[in-house]
Amino acid sequence: MKPALNEPLSILVADDEEGIRGLLDHWLSEAGHNVQTADCGQQAVRLLQQEPFDIVITDVVMPDGDGFELIPAIRKIQPEARILAISGGGRYIPGGDCLSLARGLGAHASVIKPFDCGDVLRGVANALGGLAAKIA
Repeated sequence: MKPALNEPLSILVADDEEGIRGLLDHWLSEAGHNVQTADCGQQAVRLLQQEPFDIVITDVVMPDGDGFELIPAIRKIQPEARILAISGGGRYIPGGDCLSLARGLGAHASVIKPFDCGDVLRGVANALGGLAAKIA
């Protein structure tokens, strides 16, 4: 079930980089949404098992449970949650390839790093199926 357009989103951000988590938390909270963060896929899974989220924003390349593992787990634990994959790539795979793989695993949208606030908000809207008014 999609959230009503007048309600804030419940968003989980999973990224191993503290600066990225903080920036996304700031931008999304400023936009009126409720944000929780996880520093790895394993922590994100624990949070997903405890409460529902409208959208999960996940880095694709992380230690201790990356997005390649987290995306299928999200789809199993919370099939209604929308997924926005983010990546700048990894040591052996370019960012665009990471995001293509993430979409193949079930991510609804993707944004490549580096990004700005507008990129992230557009990514969230895309993941929600174009409900841009919901995130603005």
